[in-house]
Amino acid sequence: MDTPNYGVIFLSETVGTALLLLLGAGVVANVILAKNKGFGGGWLLINFGWGLAVFSGVTVSYASGAHLNPAVTFGLLAAGTMDFDIVLILSYLGGQFLGAFLGAVLAWLAYRQHFDAEPDPAAKLGVFSTGPAIRSYVWNLITEIIGTFVLVFVVIGFGRAGDPEIDAPGGLAALGAIPVAFLVVAIGASLGGPTGYAINPARDLAPRIAHAILPIKGKGSSDWGYSWVPVVGPLIGGLLAGWLSIPLLPVL
Repeated sequence: MDTPNYGVIFLSETVGTALLLLLGAGVVANVILAKNKGFGGGWLLINFGWGLAVFSGVTVSYASGAHLNPAVTFGLLAAGTMDFDIVLILSYLGGQFLGAFLGAVLAWLAYRQHFDAEPDPAAKLGVFSTGPAIRSYVWNLITEIIGTFVLVFVVIGFGRAGDPEIDAPGGLAALGAIPVAFLVVAIGASLGGPTGYAINPARDLAPRIAHAILPIKGKGSSDWGYSWVPVVGPLIGGLLAGWLSIPLLPVL
């Protein structure tokens, strides 16, 4: 087996995840920060914005397989479709967290004046990271596990489309990033209300760090007490999806 090009994988994941966060955080900023032209655009605009952010990130990161999410990486490991190579895993994770941080910083730069004009610290944090509508760590964790399970399980299912070994018909896999984009819209619309659907540890933790260190006027707390939920929940959901894909997807 050829040795993976770790540098290309790291760069691909960095660029793809940065674009994901730039557009994803950007749509949230447009909808919730004061004086934006998209202010008050609503939940579905955010859902579709994140879906198109995923589409864009996946499109530019095919060199690495476009994981863009530690939960996807660990889900593929659990499913046995990715080699357990420590350097390879660190290349994916490093690119994802660095890219998410850079994308969040770029979104802040694009909306710098609107961050200054926004009086609500919670709205400023909401651009960078997720938070619960009703704070209950156990139930918030369960919501993130369920949402991420759906994401990773269906993504693995997309990857099996057209596999002759299991007689899976072709179709969705050939469409590339489009099915994943619509999947993210569906998760946001259906399961995103309780927690804001992080479903990606890098997407939440790295921008939260950016929020903590950037010179944002009147930013308030970064809510570190909640920060473990959108990390642990997605990792559990991704691992469960990977493990259960082994017995279920060949049958389904």
